[in-house]
Amino acid sequence: PRRVRVGVPSVKVVAVDAELNVFYEDSAHFDRDLPEFGTQGGVHVHEDGLTVTSPVLMWVQALDIILERMKASGFDFSQVLALSGAGQQHGSIYWKAGASQVLRSLSPDLPLHKQLQACFSISDSPVWMDSSTTAQCRQLEAAVGGAQALSCLTGSRRFTGNQIAKIYQQNPEAYSHTERISLVSSFAASLFLGSYSPIDCSDGSGMNLLQIKDKVWSRVCLAACAPHLEEKLGSPVPSCSVVGAISSYYVQRYGFPPGCQVVAFTGDNPASLAGMRLEEGDIAVSLGTSDTLFLWLQEPMPALEGHIFCNPVGSQHYMALLCFKNGSLMREKIRDESASCSWSEFSEALRSTEMGNGGNLGFYFDVMEITPEIIGRHRFSAENHKVPAFPRDVEIRALIEGQFMAKRIHAEGLGYQVMPKTKILATGGASHNRDILQVLADVFGAPVYVIDTANSACVGSAYRAFHGLAAGTDVPFSEVVKLAPPPRLAATPTPGASQVYEALLPRYAKLEQRILSQTQGPPE
Repeated sequence: PRRVRVGVPSVKVVAVDAELNVFYEDSAHFDRDLPEFGTQGGVHVHEDGLTVTSPVLMWVQALDIILERMKASGFDFSQVLALSGAGQQHGSIYWKAGASQVLRSLSPDLPLHKQLQACFSISDSPVWMDSSTTAQCRQLEAAVGGAQALSCLTGSRRFTGNQIAKIYQQNPEAYSHTERISLVSSFAASLFLGSYSPIDCSDGSGMNLLQIKDKVWSRVCLAACAPHLEEKLGSPVPSCSVVGAISSYYVQRYGFPPGCQVVAFTGDNPASLAGMRLEEGDIAVSLGTSDTLFLWLQEPMPALEGHIFCNPVGSQHYMALLCFKNGSLMREKIRDESASCSWSEFSEALRSTEMGNGGNLGFYFDVMEITPEIIGRHRFSAENHKVPAFPRDVEIRALIEGQFMAKRIHAEGLGYQVMPKTKILATGGASHNRDILQVLADVFGAPVYVIDTANSACVGSAYRAFHGLAAGTDVPFSEVVKLAPPPRLAATPTPGASQVYEALLPRYAKLEQRILSQTQGPPE
């Protein structure tokens, strides 16, 4: 089960052959296929507007639906050598005492959801959208010496550990009856194993509980959240681990081979990094409603913004995630205001203006930005004077240059560096606009490729299943996926671009700090 960030909340399946070609895909949509659970967007938003949960049995039943559809379509399960998967990050599932026995003794005559109804001490799981744990976030930060200390230790500031703490504080009886806590990813893997799957290091590093440097649970973080937590979580494992063979339930009910290997499931973001086949020094930019950056890092520098995870396909490396709220909606607004609602006029403005925009810089945040926390539109002349407006063409270039300079500055703040072999992989709606991609190539000083990744997390899970089979021989992930269809080159940096932007980037960063101090008070 994974909640797709931009798209439909569903369980998806993708099957690839030995040459890594996708030959089967399907999905079960939570709201449409399981209306009895009453979800919207796959979740329940509670009366406080902050608590957001998903019914665990809805996820289980969606898996039943998709497997039955595959069986009805004549899918040959006997050919499946290995499987892996991805789950939305930061959600948590609470298995009731005795559930492991039920998992071990599933009857092939009944669907999963009929047999697992009494297996959860919390029937609705808190998910990534939940923002009801501010008090627990503060408690955890205080326990380790502040927000920056927590980021340095665990890679980010506020995630699953706080959800667990809230459940322990508000529902101690349910917590005491919980024998195992899973992430959404390890929960789904457990369904296939017929026993509790360990949490993989990549998704585990999105919990605020794992020390990302040495990949063990942090005792101080565990103690700050809830008692006996280590035994309820189990030990984390490397993301490419084979966690066991498939449960006999699937062998008997669907015809999987008994030797089918289950490779540790991971989070949807780490799986997307695998699906886009990032390598060391690469960067992926998803240009959607929100803009998201995936970075491959060797040595991370955790900060108060962004999130750092253990890398799912390079066990000694890391990945970072940065999210920018003012993405495509902001681009569409400026297109409507300054280019007569026309993308071709918008593109013409980018082509007719010079790199660096004559020194004019703009910041465009119609909704409160996350990275950093700024709202409003702020325009500056070449002399750093605030100005009320720009000519239409200048406005368009200021928007696009500003969006990409911000991405580069904040990526470098997490330890990212453009390397000679760096390539940028662009996905999402705006990746179809070659002139926008040209600015991206110029600002980063690296070639931009486009890749069709409608199901990057799902395809990445299939690639990771292959990698898990091969990883015993220490084969690098890049070797395993070299047969996959290559990305397409879309833009290369214009000669002279690096000099222009090396001069502008420090100015942009200083102006951002100036706006931040004026609008928000000093940063935390």
